[in-house]
Amino acid sequence: MLDLSFVRKNLAQVTERLATRGPGYDLKEFSRLDQARRETVTEVDRLRGERNTASQNIGRLKKEDQDTTAQQEAVRRLGEEIKLQEGRLAEAEEELNAILAFVPNLPHPSVPVGSDESANALVRTWGEPPAFLFEPREHVDLGQRLGILDPGRAGKITGARFSIYVGAGALLERALINFMLDLHTREHGYREILPPFMVNSKSLYGTGNLPKFAGDLFKLEGCDYYLIPTAEVPVTNIFREEILNGEDLPIALVAYTPCFRSEAGSYGKDTRGLIRQHQFNKVELVRFSRPEESYDQLELLTRHAEQVLQRLGLAYRVVTLCTGDLGFSSAKTYDLEVWLPGQNRYREISSCSNFEDFQARRAAIRYRPQAKEKPRLVHTLNGSGLAIGRTWVAVVENYQQPDGSVRIPEALLPYMHGRKEIKAEDWFPEV
Repeated sequence: MLDLSFVRKNLAQVTERLATRGPGYDLKEFSRLDQARRETVTEVDRLRGERNTASQNIGRLKKEDQDTTAQQEAVRRLGEEIKLQEGRLAEAEEELNAILAFVPNLPHPSVPVGSDESANALVRTWGEPPAFLFEPREHVDLGQRLGILDPGRAGKITGARFSIYVGAGALLERALINFMLDLHTREHGYREILPPFMVNSKSLYGTGNLPKFAGDLFKLEGCDYYLIPTAEVPVTNIFREEILNGEDLPIALVAYTPCFRSEAGSYGKDTRGLIRQHQFNKVELVRFSRPEESYDQLELLTRHAEQVLQRLGLAYRVVTLCTGDLGFSSAKTYDLEVWLPGQNRYREISSCSNFEDFQARRAAIRYRPQAKEKPRLVHTLNGSGLAIGRTWVAVVENYQQPDGSVRIPEALLPYMHGRKEIKAEDWFPEV
């Protein structure tokens, strides 16, 4: 959430910067309410002054042994009016904060201005897309031909946008999870976390998922629990309402979790295959930083995510998201886009973001720079390191062979129980 006092003092600047994100972030109602609040503050100050004067007058009259009944009644009425106006002030503050709960973060000055992904800026590329002497297939066709992916029966069990991994397909998914966790914990210095896969509404508010994106979430009936859309939510909230020791920063955590998303508003997009599922696996990187170091931390986190793709030998590019494509809570985001031969295009496989103090303000995550110093808000960062399902897609499509088999990347061989390739398995016919 944006700082209320900052918005109040810099309304024109905030409005201008929000406009780069696109329409829908008009702060006129905020301005109207804040003006009414200012008028109420003025009125409360006037009433308090009047009450103080009347109280002093009562004291003077009592010293003169005069009757003060009328003056005391006036003070009582003033007290009631002040209490009423203070209640209105509290309501006004709540209304202003309620408006800000739906207002996104301000883009960092280095973020390119644009209305959609066409304005995203290319930062760098790595690797060359493989050249095939045959027409490469998409992962769905490959997976079903090999008997390692069964979306049909998953649809029977649950519904659309679910899949069953079978045999070597399931092993490959597990290998990717373990490979990423080992890389990030053993080489990149992250501490592994296995958090709950359900969170309460306060946690989702802290990361900016609620109240604006309630439609993207799966809520459990009859309780204040939601299935997590990403490990970012439980891991960031580990330190909610805490004051960290500044000497412990930066803190780097990594977590594997399944993720659950309703994909509201994405009807008709990527309905085939593993690109956009209601349930998918992900390894998430989360960092807590001092404000002055957070953009260096963003570069570091992004390089850590890139290392996964480099170790797997997958060609990719890094782009900076423009203002119109930026996520709600993010001040700056790099997207990693991996090459998918079956689609003949780059597709997002990780978003690495600096939220500055936007989430920390909502979740009350602070740190104390030095002993006896006033606590400050931390900066939070996170990035996929990586999305497992999409990495599975990238491996299967990039390492496919002319006979339809899939070669295993060298980095995954220690996790594949001696398998060097995936060949057709004996699985039941496709539904």
